[in-house]
Amino acid sequence: MNDSPLADNVAHKNVDGKSESSEVAASAEPKPSAQSILSVEEPDLPASAFPSKQPPFALRWLSYLLLIPLVGLATAGYGCISLLAGLWDKSGRQQHAIAHLWARTLLLISLSPVKIIGREKLHEHETAVYTSNHLSYMDTPVLFAKLPFQFRILAKQSLWKIPFIGWYLNRSGQVPVDSNSPRSLIASLNRGVATLKHGLPLVLFPEGGRAATGQLQTMMSGCAYMAIKAQVPLVPLTLIGTYELLPIHVYALHPRPIFIVVGDPIPTTGLNARDADALTRRLYESISATYAQYSASN
Repeated sequence: MNDSPLADNVAHKNVDGKSESSEVAASAEPKPSAQSILSVEEPDLPASAFPSKQPPFALRWLSYLLLIPLVGLATAGYGCISLLAGLWDKSGRQQHAIAHLWARTLLLISLSPVKIIGREKLHEHETAVYTSNHLSYMDTPVLFAKLPFQFRILAKQSLWKIPFIGWYLNRSGQVPVDSNSPRSLIASLNRGVATLKHGLPLVLFPEGGRAATGQLQTMMSGCAYMAIKAQVPLVPLTLIGTYELLPIHVYALHPRPIFIVVGDPIPTTGLNARDADALTRRLYESISATYAQYSASN
C-alpha cells in the first residue's frame, strides 16, 4: 500500500489555490456546509445515557476471557501482515484481501453467521457508492467480510495520526475526511469523487457515528453529493443484528445471525448538487423501511 494516488490527483488540482473545492463553491450550485453535507463525529454520549443491553452472564465472561482477546490478537496479527504487504503493494489490493481475511476471522470468533439478502442488486462490476446504517463496531468487519469486490472507505482525518491504524489507512488508499472547515470538507469529498472516478467503489456510513439506540439517525448528504458528482448509483445497505451483537458502550459479544439487505440502487444520472438532499431523504427512507421490516421478523 502507498500514499493514495487518488489523493495526490486531487492535490495536484490545488495549484495556485484553484482547487476543485473552490470551483464547486464558485459554481451556480448551492454551497454545501459542514453541517449539511457530512458528519464524521460520533455522538458524545455518556455510557449511562442509554440502557446497555448486556448479554447473559455466561456469554459476557466467554467474551471477556476468550472472544475479545482473540479479536485483539487477530486484529494485531493481520494488521502487521497488512503493513508488511504495504511495502510492495502499490494498488492496495493485497491489503484489501488481508482485511477480508481479518473480517472473516472476527466473524468466526464472534460465532455470528452473515447472510446477504438481495445479492443480485450489488453492482459487482460497476462503481457505486454503498451506504449503510451504523450500529456497531462490528459493522466494518461484516462489510469487509461479505462485500464481494474491492472498495475504499471514508474515515475521520484524526485516525491517520494513530500509529499502525493511520499507517494502514494511508498505505491502503482509504479516503480521509477533514471537517474542520467547509473548504477542507469539500476537498475531502472531492477526494472521494476522485476515488469513484478511478473505478473504486466507496463504502460509508452517512449517519457519521454508531446509533446509540439501534435506531436510524439523521443522514448527512455527503454520500449523495459524491455519487452525484461521479454520476454513479447510490446503493442502500441495511445491516440487521450487529447492534444486538455488539451495541455501543457494551464490550461483550452476543452471538447471533447477521443480515446485509441490499436495497434497489438509486440512479444519479443527470442529477446535480441541488438534488443531494432529496437523494439523501430517499436513501434514509429505503434503509429505515428495510430495517423496520427485517428487524421485526428476526
